[in-house]
Amino acid sequence: MDVRSEPDVRSAAVTIPAGGAELPADLLIPPEPAGVVLFAHGSGSSRHSPRNTAVAHVLNGGGLGTVLVDLLTPAEEQVDARTAELRFDIRLLADRLAAIVDWLAAERPFGPAPIGLFGASTGAAAALVAAAARPELVGAVVSRGGRPDLAGPALGQVRAPTLLLVGGLDDQVITLNEQAQAALPGTAELTVIPGATHLFEEPGTLDQVATRTTTWFTTHLPR
Repeated sequence: MDVRSEPDVRSAAVTIPAGGAELPADLLIPPEPAGVVLFAHGSGSSRHSPRNTAVAHVLNGGGLGTVLVDLLTPAEEQVDARTAELRFDIRLLADRLAAIVDWLAAERPFGPAPIGLFGASTGAAAALVAAAARPELVGAVVSRGGRPDLAGPALGQVRAPTLLLVGGLDDQVITLNEQAQAALPGTAELTVIPGATHLFEEPGTLDQVATRTTTWFTTHLPR
């Protein structure tokens, strides 16, 4: 573990074993974190996603630890860059997320902090499938511009309180999220961010995502 000190927040670069793969991850660990949020990035993205990184820093400011991880190996990313097939392999991505959740629970780099999942685009589907597979470990889920419909039957098995964030100009994805909200059996809230497109690139829209995400996790992760 390579750790460097920063004001208030420790940063650690680690490699996490997941289903035979070794996945690079960046951990940000505030003092006595109230929870830890594992990010599942979207199609064609990586742990260096500027949008997820921006949200992670806001979460850190709210006392939450964060894990930004590449869910595909470098070799798999090369294949995916040509075929775009692995980014839609929800089962593969969900299995790896579940393995990372297990690693967090066993290794406890954030201490006893409860675990939440934040998924973007196709990563949101993988996060929901992983939450359904680890109901005793995943305490809350947030989807940003997600495709929760791709989680399929697993939606009906999700017990973690789930927040679905969608851009107000992302009409098709709004409809898909409305359908997913109806299929989620537990606490599920759909929030539409006015004036935002799919990637929340409009001024101020990603700030709203970060604020609502922080509130959701600080409210819903078990103490």
